[in-house]
Amino acid sequence: MYYTYILKSIKTAGAIYIGHTSDLKSRVSQHNSPNNNGYSKRHAPWAVETYIAFADEKDAKTFELYLKSSSGKAFMKKRLISNEFREALEKFNNGRIKNRVSVA
Repeated sequence: MYYTYILKSIKTAGAIYIGHTSDLKSRVSQHNSPNNNGYSKRHAPWAVETYIAFADEKDAKTFELYLKSSSGKAFMKKRLISNEFREALEKFNNGRIKNRVSVA
């Protein structure tokens, strides 16, 4: 199985990370590792908000790329995240480029 996942930061309300992997537990651990770099490290620790399983890796990657597109972000906000997280995401994006999501 392959997973497309949406992580929410526990530290920074509204910070989001979208990626894909074949081992979700391990990948979340990597994002939360003190040895991690960049965006992931600045907003760690992370928790899984949503994940979707695919039989094919290509489908998981394609869906990840879709969620990072304009229409995919709208779909994600409407269907894949909780109302509480949606509100935090809007506050986090206030004053920033509205469609900015971290690239895995």
